[in-house]
Amino acid sequence: MKKDGYNVAVVGATGAVGNMMINVLERRSFPVKKLLMLASGRSSGRTAQFRGKDYPVLELTESSFEGIDIGLFSAGGSISAKFAPFASKAHCIVIDNTAHFRMDPDVPLVVPEVNPEQIAKYTVKNIIANPNCSTIQMLVALKPLHDVAKIKRIVVSTYQSVSGTGKDALDEMLNQSRDMANSIHWNKEDSLDKLWSGLKPFRTLETKVYPHRIAFECLPQIDVFMPNDYTKEEMKMVWETGKILDPDIRVTATTVRVPTFFGHSESVNIETEKKLSAQDAKDILSKAPGVKVLDDPSRSEYPLTALAAGEDYTLVGRIREDESIDKGLNLWVVSDNILKGAALNAVQIAEILVERYI
Repeated sequence: MKKDGYNVAVVGATGAVGNMMINVLERRSFPVKKLLMLASGRSSGRTAQFRGKDYPVLELTESSFEGIDIGLFSAGGSISAKFAPFASKAHCIVIDNTAHFRMDPDVPLVVPEVNPEQIAKYTVKNIIANPNCSTIQMLVALKPLHDVAKIKRIVVSTYQSVSGTGKDALDEMLNQSRDMANSIHWNKEDSLDKLWSGLKPFRTLETKVYPHRIAFECLPQIDVFMPNDYTKEEMKMVWETGKILDPDIRVTATTVRVPTFFGHSESVNIETEKKLSAQDAKDILSKAPGVKVLDDPSRSEYPLTALAAGEDYTLVGRIREDESIDKGLNLWVVSDNILKGAALNAVQIAEILVERYI
């Protein structure tokens, strides 16, 4: 018998994703009976709002999860590694937004529009993992096509916003942008040499968050480099696609940090076993759960991060056939990385949990 409500803890409640989780719980009318806001000791004493009421932010401890049904974790991998097992032992089901448990064979890795049946396996460790934000939006767009035509290979390049790194990164981008705008004096009558000269001092600008300046720049490095010279972010997309969608799909990724605030964009090229026309793909995706097709070249209509901000749907456009191979398609996929790429996906998992399993 279903409960009338569930006791929910949000771990990392004062962070961007934690705050968004609270907002999504309220907006989607999740059946919360009791809400616990948890964060590090330095955040205790603060408050967060839920349904018009202020809740105190409490310090996360090993005993925080007694009587809690569901724990939404978004406070970093080391915090999840330490505290998720305590939550699990207290019979709290953890939905973890970090990378720590994603490739654990005993932990389901779930995108609700793609593999919701995997949620049933939560009982092994009482933990469910939320995938990487870039993987989530790509697979929401590709699952309906895979079901019809079976994808053999994916080539993806991402253009990921600075919010994916956190508030310090946003501050760094804004400060660098202001410094550059205030220091470079150039107008249309000036030569390009003057502009290049003005930019020179910023080539070696001191940075704290990223290895190079992010303002007015693209950094082809997200996370650390692996022994194969791919970054960990790139390999996450490879590994997670195999675990969530199909281990036989070959995936190669290039992930790039770009100076946008919110929203990740992806250029996705797929090769399928069965031929799909661009119109076939548009028709399939227009009916797919969690997808909104924006694709009208005559009106310059296609997904933008500005359109994806605050949007539950993954936006897909620029759908066209790859003229270099017989059975290939190109797509442009954009999603709100804080919302669907993290908080919403976690709450959707929780919704399926309470609907079907607890």
